[in-house]
Amino acid sequence: MGGTRFTKASQRLHSFCLFLALGSFIWGYNVGVLASVLVHPGFKKTLHRPDASLSGLITAIYYLGTFTSYLFFAHPAADKLGRRHAAFVGMGVTCVGQALQVGATGSAAQALGMVIVGRIIAGVGTGIISTSVPLYQRYVVEIAPSKHRGRFVVMNHIGFIAGLASGFWVGYGMTFWDSERGLQVAWRYSLSVSFVPAFFFLVGLPFMHESPRWLVEHGKIDEAFTTLQYYREGYYTSDEIYDELDDIERSVASFRVTGLVWTSLFADRSLFARMWRSALLQFLAQMCGATAMKYYLPALFRTLGLSHRVSLLAGGIESTLKIGCNVLEMFIIDRVGRRLTLVIGAVIMAFSLLINGTLPLIYPNNSNTAADYACVVFVFIYSLGYSMGFGPAAWVYGSEIFPTAVRARGLSFAASCGAIGSIIVTQIWPIGIAALGSKIYFFFMVINLVSVPIIYIFFPETKGRALEDMDVLFGGHDPSVSSEHLLADGEDEDDDQGPGRRGSPIDGGLWRD
Repeated sequence: MGGTRFTKASQRLHSFCLFLALGSFIWGYNVGVLASVLVHPGFKKTLHRPDASLSGLITAIYYLGTFTSYLFFAHPAADKLGRRHAAFVGMGVTCVGQALQVGATGSAAQALGMVIVGRIIAGVGTGIISTSVPLYQRYVVEIAPSKHRGRFVVMNHIGFIAGLASGFWVGYGMTFWDSERGLQVAWRYSLSVSFVPAFFFLVGLPFMHESPRWLVEHGKIDEAFTTLQYYREGYYTSDEIYDELDDIERSVASFRVTGLVWTSLFADRSLFARMWRSALLQFLAQMCGATAMKYYLPALFRTLGLSHRVSLLAGGIESTLKIGCNVLEMFIIDRVGRRLTLVIGAVIMAFSLLINGTLPLIYPNNSNTAADYACVVFVFIYSLGYSMGFGPAAWVYGSEIFPTAVRARGLSFAASCGAIGSIIVTQIWPIGIAALGSKIYFFFMVINLVSVPIIYIFFPETKGRALEDMDVLFGGHDPSVSSEHLLADGEDEDDDQGPGRRGSPIDGGLWRD
């Protein structure tokens, strides 16, 4: 196998990840720009100045769409259409949802209805995308070398953060369009910007390679080998590429023999051990408070004495700094591991929430400017903890522990638990701030502190493990053992046919040149 040099295969894989990060960018942009839309005077006028509970509903209803998608639509799309085509469908659905929000008009009830329906549809589309391609690491996990897998997954999360930051910056830029026309429609233009990257994403998707594991599952062995060769050329030898394909075929054949279906995630002890860990991690990643920070950051800064425009500026700076934090995480997650980054991130977030909850109680009503600025600083430090912990690592961990046969369904169930967490947080945050003030931070602080021992005790490290080797950590069927009898006949035939023939449990073998 080649060294760690920047080979042709490495260039292709990085380019592939950068393109798919465009999908993450669109999802992040739609999250970030909503934070500025919620506080835009034109949006408030259109909906007749929604109160805290209605703002929470508008935000949370999106995750009802993702929850529904994860349970009913994402899995069939990813497994039957393939990751690539499902992503295409998901992005199209997301654009329809965005269009409804952009065109919201009429009476307050009619406009609210269009926004809510648009948010639900956009959530359904995002759920399909996030189960289909490495917007949330599925596709990258299935083609990236195991020792660099975490890096490629984090690259896609960086796309999300870049989109989040762009959403804030566009919202900030729109504050300068302060004419009567701008105050009425600028929020619609902010939402419409996402159609530009979505167009390029939809145009480029048909030219991407499909996941080799999905191709093997559907009997397309030659296409799977071509894909592996394309992303391994110059990094792996020809023999190693064939060996990798053999491992994938053994894994797929093994789980076909066992007859695993989606209910096995709950009936099989090994799979359930992965299921509840992935689901809990997704739930904690939202309940730590980060979802509320994304949507309500400008409003949060307003409570600390910053003006509307400066609040959006601070939000843009905070989101931009997250990009640097995630770039750093990209290089360390495969060195220090998933578990350590999760624990350190939770501790940083808990301490930051403690400061933000305590200082406003000591100095109420913005009576101490230094205390307010300290809270702003610790919001940034909180973001550092999230960007180096739950943000990327939760997706890395969940994406790599499921066997191929049930990966799409397992990730869908896990992500649905994350959606539940998002619904809870986005609904209670604005109400909690209005009713309890800064005391609401202590609730999320406790969640982060409780997460530390849970992660350390119950989540084994997966750094550097091949996808086919996760049974060593979680128990279950060993693919190499389960499929030995399937390969026996093929190997006997190889002896008769000569050294150029490789047996395959899927279609009888591949020829080597």
